[in-house]
Amino acid sequence: MSEKSSSSGSDEDVDPESVQPVEHGGVLSKWTNYIHGWQDRWVVLKNNTLSYYKSEDEREYGCRGSLCLSKAVITPHEFDECRFDISVNDSVWYLRAEDPEHRLQWIESIELHKAESGYGSETSLRRHGSMLSLTSAASALSATSTSSFKKGHRLREKLAEMETFRDILCRQVDTLQKYFDSCSDAVSKDEFQRDRVEDDEDEFPTTTKTDGEYNHNNNGSKEKLFSPASPKGMNGIDFKGEAITFKATTAGILSTLSHCIELMVKREDSWQKRLDKELEKRRRVEDAYKCAVHELKKKSHYGGPDYEEGPNSLINEDEFFDAVEAELDRQDKIEEQCHSEKVRISRPSSVTPGDVYSTIGTHRFTNKVEEWVQNHMTYSLQDVGGDANWQLVIEEGEMKVYRREVEENGIVLDPLKATHSVKGVTGHEVCHYFWDTDVRMDWETTIENFNVVETLSDNAIIVYQTHKRVWPSSQRDVLYLSAIRKIIATNENDPDTWLVCNFSVDHKDASPTNRCVRAKINVAMICQTLVSPPEGDKEISRDNILCKITYVANVNPGGWAPASVLRAVAKREYPKFLKRFTSYVQEKTAGKSILF
Repeated sequence: MSEKSSSSGSDEDVDPESVQPVEHGGVLSKWTNYIHGWQDRWVVLKNNTLSYYKSEDEREYGCRGSLCLSKAVITPHEFDECRFDISVNDSVWYLRAEDPEHRLQWIESIELHKAESGYGSETSLRRHGSMLSLTSAASALSATSTSSFKKGHRLREKLAEMETFRDILCRQVDTLQKYFDSCSDAVSKDEFQRDRVEDDEDEFPTTTKTDGEYNHNNNGSKEKLFSPASPKGMNGIDFKGEAITFKATTAGILSTLSHCIELMVKREDSWQKRLDKELEKRRRVEDAYKCAVHELKKKSHYGGPDYEEGPNSLINEDEFFDAVEAELDRQDKIEEQCHSEKVRISRPSSVTPGDVYSTIGTHRFTNKVEEWVQNHMTYSLQDVGGDANWQLVIEEGEMKVYRREVEENGIVLDPLKATHSVKGVTGHEVCHYFWDTDVRMDWETTIENFNVVETLSDNAIIVYQTHKRVWPSSQRDVLYLSAIRKIIATNENDPDTWLVCNFSVDHKDASPTNRCVRAKINVAMICQTLVSPPEGDKEISRDNILCKITYVANVNPGGWAPASVLRAVAKREYPKFLKRFTSYVQEKTAGKSILF
């Protein structure tokens, strides 16, 4: 008792409240679904429970979900250093920390809560392990016994017989033991009397014995010196009968034991057959599960983050391409319906007269703008042959699209160049509508939303825009400076050039988020107006003007996607974009005065 008391006392000295982990909270990115992707959530770790809220300010409205960490499994992602998954049975939370250090802190905090909550810690095992084990064992034994004897009564009856035989055998053993004890006492008493007689003969040698084993008493009667042990005379025990009964009892026990063994062997054969059937069922279920998982991997609508774009995506290249094509077709169909039903509301846009866009602004990006303008004027208008290594990939009427294949760290960075000629519009008008944010949503169909982050000058702004998501690709956003300029020709025979230059910048009011992948762009729309003289003294009309367009795009998608998919999408979308935009400009300028 003293040892048990001391051991239990040592266990009780561990106070769970004294080591209870403190509450831990912070912002984590949680995978929501394949539409919204990663979203920032306020996550709280408290009392062995992980809960999340939309934001820290909305905690008073209640959590949006919670997990009990008692049986949770925390799995750091194999490739993503910031991601870790928490699973409880079929429920899985995909979480991303700000950096690997924060991920490690969260994992350690969660493991600490698990350990101190009574699961996984040695203290907990000492407190709960023994009783749980005993209870479980008793329950299992009870369940096994009940199930074993529910249908077969013969074995139970034989066991009852064994109980009866055991009682009989115990009584017989007690009886025989008493008999043996009595015999032993009698032998000891006879030996003691014999010793006394021998001593008496030595003292009185004249005493004689007659008739052998009898002594004569004073009254002349004979007394037996050693009386033989009689079975019936010793405490009334019938030794022969008890021995026969003992033999019969042991024979019955052996027979019953043999019968029990035979029944158990039959029962074992029966259970072995059941076990074989269950193993076969399990094998079939495992095969079905593997087939189901394999089929799920083939389905492009599977919504986990592991099926997103990336070098470790579970979607193969062909399925990725099919999914992108299907989503682009769907978006095109929606766009056609909107256009046919005239859903868009036409907003009037006045073209600023004169050369106000040609002035050089004074802002912190002025030198950068001038650098990119000169680079585009030098390299974008160069011939596509020779060392430029431009490859013609599309030719549709006046429009030609060229490409140079460039990859960096597995990411496709192919520069694209498109040339086009549009009648009835000037280069000034084309660049104006390309630059003006008031009409951006009238012709651009790939943008989900945008806003002007900062206006630097009359001809330079910083724009943030998010593009529509094409699953399974991640959603992209872009932050860029857009500037419009007029380049005066140095040769009087050459036409003036209008240019819109868009290139990525950084801004404190539009930092990257986990929701979108930040793409980098360097785009230029370069336009020159060619005028054919009218007949006689007629005024120049739109029939006499032609706009030569050179569109150059250098895009870093910001994340990995199959090269074949990116190149196929670019080949499909760029011509559509250029046609759509130039048609829009022709519609907007039709019937209006010409602006050179």
